[in-house]
Amino acid sequence: MGAQTTSTRGTFEARVLTLVRRIPRGRVATYGDVAELAGRPRAWRAVGTIMSNCRSPTVPCHRVVGAGGRLGGYSEPWRKRQLLREEGIVVGRRAIRQFSQVRWTPR
Repeated sequence: MGAQTTSTRGTFEARVLTLVRRIPRGRVATYGDVAELAGRPRAWRAVGTIMSNCRSPTVPCHRVVGAGGRLGGYSEPWRKRQLLREEGIVVGRRAIRQFSQVRWTPR
């Protein structure tokens, strides 16, 4: 498991979930954005794992996308696309259109 303790992972996971809950409707952030904001800029894969394991209806996991606006993983890719479109985000075949305009950067 490495040098990282369960409590450290839990703390990082809590920060990630809190950040994802802050992403406004109609906006998205990348896995890397969330990792950086949570204090571990190189942990984008860990963010992906947290998102894939999250089952809380209060966490808008669909708003976390891959670099450059690629849709990234989701248990039901068609559902992620549908949820984003319902929020007014234009989704192409593989990526979000006008990504820079809908990318969330907290103040």
